[in-house]
Amino acid sequence: MNGHGGRRRLPAIPPLLRNKAFRRYWTGQTISLFGDEISALALPLVAVLTLRAGPAQMGVLAALVWLPSLLFGLHAGAWVDRRGHRRATMIAADLGRAALLASIPVSYAIGVLSIWQLYGVSLGVGMLSVLFTVSQPTLFVALVGKDEYVSGNSLLYGSRAFSFVGGPSVAGVLVQFLTAPFALIADAASFLGSAFFLGRIRPQEPPTAAADDAGLTAGATFIRRSPIIGPALVAFATVNFFDFIFLALFVLYATRSLGIAPGLLGLVLGVGAVGGLLGALVTSRMATRFGVGRACTAGCLLFTAPIALVPAAAGPRPVVLAMLMAAAFGSSFGVMVLDIAAGSIFAAVVPDQLRSRVSGAFQAVNYGVRPLGALTGGLLGTYLGMRPALWIAAVGGLAGGLWLLPSAVPKFRMPTDSIQDSERSDSPAAIPEPVEGPA
Repeated sequence: MNGHGGRRRLPAIPPLLRNKAFRRYWTGQTISLFGDEISALALPLVAVLTLRAGPAQMGVLAALVWLPSLLFGLHAGAWVDRRGHRRATMIAADLGRAALLASIPVSYAIGVLSIWQLYGVSLGVGMLSVLFTVSQPTLFVALVGKDEYVSGNSLLYGSRAFSFVGGPSVAGVLVQFLTAPFALIADAASFLGSAFFLGRIRPQEPPTAAADDAGLTAGATFIRRSPIIGPALVAFATVNFFDFIFLALFVLYATRSLGIAPGLLGLVLGVGAVGGLLGALVTSRMATRFGVGRACTAGCLLFTAPIALVPAAAGPRPVVLAMLMAAAFGSSFGVMVLDIAAGSIFAAVVPDQLRSRVSGAFQAVNYGVRPLGALTGGLLGTYLGMRPALWIAAVGGLAGGLWLLPSAVPKFRMPTDSIQDSERSDSPAAIPEPVEGPA
């Protein structure tokens, strides 16, 4: 009961979700993100349980998903900036990824599935994901007002956090009862859902880049000169390199060395990922209270530090499970804070005419180190053992986050509309200066 006639006040619907176009976009991405979490566990389990892959093969498999970012990120960003039609590009990428993933259960059913097909699917999904990702920032700012960047990213990454909670648990159950190849049908269907909802929006996209302003390296030049994006790239790429050493080995280590069954592994990750949901809920308040730059820096460190609990896990089974849950909880909390804050900063400082090229250049390095990390993880796991390799990943990732501390990133606060408009009116090579608030 309360002082308003005894009626309870229902939680307010976020204002952005009253916007039909954003609501449809958010719904499609929520479905796709949930499917991605199923695939993230099911695809390596296809290799481990169905094809009996070893550490080196697991490293190659993880690397191939991200290799296109290194090879084609710059070119994809320049192509999208020249061509426009970002929404149509994203729909095509969704449909292509659905078809590729659906080929795995079909091949398994007729008895022709091989590790080489998994390699090909991983590479193809990675190539289409590059096109989708470089198109996404421009579509986002076409749907969201300048003063809603943090709330818009909070909703999208809140969906990601929710997928962290439910996706691995569902994936574990699907793998347990349907086998890993058939569990991938869920991710293929999720891409179809994303394409459907993208097809139902018609945002006014920014103009394409002029012919004399469509240079391949313009995005890289912007990043190199920026006191915000440049240091962020160095830190994030270092963290990603070591994180993918970790990810290349984690499923194999958990199932073979620690004896965690697929269903229980999915439950561990799902319970631990509640931290991601909490991170998505508190990031907006953290950014308001301390500044979005400090939230970004804290998120980077909180993302990397808990990983050390995985190679440290030892003792009775309940203790091992508790340590794995704590690692997933803390790391998921940190990565949500990091991603929401970083996405909001990038939306604020990157000019519209450069978004796809900056995204492509950023991906080429930030995602490009991922296959290198995955391959390194496979080699370290083979020659040093999986636990020493995981310790290297934990220490290296935390060290990478320290790159942000002496940079301008911790002092950055979201600019006012007038400052932001001034930055957007500059030439493509203009350098956005950090907007410092009170200490």
